[in-house]
Amino acid sequence: MRFLTIALVLALSSCGAARGYPVNAPERTVVVKEEAVVLGGGCFWCLEAAYELVPGVLDVESGYAGGSREKPSYEQVSSGLTGHAEVVRIRYDPAVVPLERLFGLFYRIHDPTTVDRQGADAGSQYRSIILYSGEAQKAAALAAVRLAQADFQKPIVTAIEALDRFWPAEDYHQDFFRKNPDHGYCQAVVRTKADKAQAFVDKLVP
Repeated sequence: MRFLTIALVLALSSCGAARGYPVNAPERTVVVKEEAVVLGGGCFWCLEAAYELVPGVLDVESGYAGGSREKPSYEQVSSGLTGHAEVVRIRYDPAVVPLERLFGLFYRIHDPTTVDRQGADAGSQYRSIILYSGEAQKAAALAAVRLAQADFQKPIVTAIEALDRFWPAEDYHQDFFRKNPDHGYCQAVVRTKADKAQAFVDKLVP
């Protein structure tokens, strides 16, 4: 769905800021401890736009993970044959925003009960997935599923797997919503996710 618009976006994309959302990445302050988690739940443009609004999040990078192909391209991942999912790597300060609350936002901005689909985006590359690093993250991910299940009638199908490697996506995917707020997909889909994140963001600060 989005693949057909990429060439046009590269040629005509606006560098204007998304109205109503921060233009710049969060300011870096003194960070005693920095952690990272990798999440996938549909289009990575959506997750990136949502998590960039969260205080305590230091950086959000779109990429690919969960498959076996090395150095995958967007075209290869879009084929659904690489095993990779579209994901984001979220670097955050746990003293400002605990992992559990990042998971809380995750389950509010995508549907974790659909297999290999988010809205009109279908394929294994759009699956709901948490890729953990270490047993503590794994335990937190499993606990988040149990907690979130009460909000859904259907079973949550989020895959919880150990992270092997994160592959950054191409440069044109990074900060896509901020750079291309008027893009059709951003207006129809990404902005809705960002609105949900904005409504939730105050609850993310301990």
